[in-house]
Amino acid sequence: MKPTQQLHELGQSLWLDNITRTILDDGTLEGYIKELSVTGLTSNPTIFDKAITAGDAYDPQINELGEQGLEPEPLFFELAIADLRRATDLFKAEHERTEGVDGFASLEVSPKLAYDTEATTAQAAELHARADRENLFIKIPGTKDGLPAIEESIFAGIPINVTLLFSSEQYLAAADAYLKGIERRIEAGLDPDVRSVASIFMSRWDVAVADQAPAELKNRLGIAVGERAYAAYRELLASERMQKLENEGAQVQRLLWASTGTKDPDAPDTLYISAFAAPNTVNTMPEKTLLAFADHGKVGEPMAADGGDAEEVLGKFDEAGVDVDALAAKLQSDGADAFVKSWDDLIDSIASEAEKLAG
Repeated sequence: MKPTQQLHELGQSLWLDNITRTILDDGTLEGYIKELSVTGLTSNPTIFDKAITAGDAYDPQINELGEQGLEPEPLFFELAIADLRRATDLFKAEHERTEGVDGFASLEVSPKLAYDTEATTAQAAELHARADRENLFIKIPGTKDGLPAIEESIFAGIPINVTLLFSSEQYLAAADAYLKGIERRIEAGLDPDVRSVASIFMSRWDVAVADQAPAELKNRLGIAVGERAYAAYRELLASERMQKLENEGAQVQRLLWASTGTKDPDAPDTLYISAFAAPNTVNTMPEKTLLAFADHGKVGEPMAADGGDAEEVLGKFDEAGVDVDALAAKLQSDGADAFVKSWDDLIDSIASEAEKLAG
């Protein structure tokens, strides 16, 4: 049995953190679904930028939409929605089999809206309506201004992937926004079954402290932060608040492990896959990491519900001068800025490609 199948049977959803028109056209994604237990995928501006600039797969649609006079940003969303419709259709059987638990793809709102609640809410509704797929998540960052947009979008019945989370505190704030939206739906007599995931980014922690952490703590911060977040997740699932909502027909907002590709060339390439093996969670993997885990990954004991030795390890980082709370805030702020840069690069790439094709 492949390690990916073992992880799936543990109860974790394996998603691909990638999408290109090529892997849709040549059957690669369909192969991952059949052979590697992939049951969903995520996308972001960087992924689409690489896909669009890597070859000519998008050129016919870019040329057609450019001739219609579309500006680069709306043109991008047409390209992305076309791809994600195809992906969600491939995952439709899994979505139906699991009664809406799994089988999702994700599309991100413009990162430039990260600090604009009303604009984020409006774009989330527009994109989901245009895509016309119930198993499409709209990604909204869990920033201070993103949280009200998450609540409003859930209240409006839009499935949301909360992105750009780095700590248990940020995760719990996102979970609270989700639950508030569900509670409002119940009060309004609406169906409380609106799905969501909360994406917590892991590998960037270890990159951030690579030059600061003692040798014995190398590549241990991301795992410890994840273990603490998992303990908070399990505690929330067992809470009276969640149980009350489940009794009304609501579903849990699943915890999703993101940024799980190993950045340190000296560390195992499946480090963050083995570490975060846990039922009722999602792990979205870069294509290279997915293939590596399928080839030589190991599935050991699942994560400890109480966080294991997370607090002990985090205490050692505190002694080494690492302020985890301050770093979480910085990582989220820096991540939002990086998303904007990726977005600008993407839009510039589309503008350049459209101009070249028109010429």
